[in-house]
Amino acid sequence: MNKKVVKRIGIGVGLYAIFVMSVITFYPDKPQDMDWKDREEYNRIQITKLELGLQKKQIIELLGSPDITEAKRTNEVELQVMLYRTQHKQADGITTEDECTALLFENNKLIAWGESAYQSFIDG
Repeated sequence: MNKKVVKRIGIGVGLYAIFVMSVITFYPDKPQDMDWKDREEYNRIQITKLELGLQKKQIIELLGSPDITEAKRTNEVELQVMLYRTQHKQADGITTEDECTALLFENNKLIAWGESAYQSFIDG
């Protein structure tokens, strides 16, 4: 093979690698663009990284819009629960509470997540 051909192939492979790395770096997946299986896995991973006290806005930036949300005000305290799908139960095209992990906010700050968070919202 000619040295020019080998050199051109090497340059082409290098340019392709740079292109792929640019796409991966500058165009990350957004939760709303993922299929439901990828979104469930993404939600599970991101929820394990949460810390109490995060603002609701920060959670939405990280996880996207919730699958289900409820809110209420009691004694000057605003409670909101946002549910993100994290486990598949039934192939019916409907996301239900039992397929989600609840994130509980008090006055826009994360105060709990998981099964107890949804129960606290109901009881609160």
